[in-house]
Amino acid sequence: MSGRLRSFLYENGLTLTFLGLFFAALVGQAISGYHEFNSLQVQHGSSTITFGRYITSSDFGAAVMENWQSEYLQFTLFILMTVFLLQKGSPESKPLGKEGTETDREQRIEGQRGFRVGLYSNSLVSVMGLIWVGSWFAQSITGWVEFNADRFSHQQDALPYGSYLGSAHFWQTTFQNWQSEFLAVASMAILAVYLRQRGSPESKPVGAPHDATGTQG
Repeated sequence: MSGRLRSFLYENGLTLTFLGLFFAALVGQAISGYHEFNSLQVQHGSSTITFGRYITSSDFGAAVMENWQSEYLQFTLFILMTVFLLQKGSPESKPLGKEGTETDREQRIEGQRGFRVGLYSNSLVSVMGLIWVGSWFAQSITGWVEFNADRFSHQQDALPYGSYLGSAHFWQTTFQNWQSEFLAVASMAILAVYLRQRGSPESKPVGAPHDATGTQG
């Protein structure tokens, strides 16, 4: 292994590891979902489909997008809300009294003005928000197609897209994912006040007092 490659892997270990886990989990979801889908097809006396057709189907797309949109919503809201909201004692929060967008000096942009600076100043939440909107839209489309396919199998008429967006089915699948993400963020914010993980930037130092806010290890 060359020194340049070794350095790249070392410097990007966190991102590369989670991307690897993501692809492994996605493949696992595709394979298990494919077998489950065909099992249900057989149970209902319908023909099975190929793996290639399954991973391009609305059934698989809806399952993937439901999770993506909720994850990106979680991070978009967390990035935005931690600008203004605080949690005493949590390393996930800025120190008390430091809420807000901070001064130009604190943000290291003294004397810099203009559209590009303003855009870059909000680029993280903007991109995360766009990914959330895009994945939520994709969820609505794939979910709509899947929902109507199920209606066809029961000799029912297709539901227009607008009607589907207002349906209980769409919002049930949406809230099902949102509630778990919001609970996870709230749990992390408050549990990190009292619990520690030595060496993690998501934790305060082991010996830090509980009321130390914004202190990382």
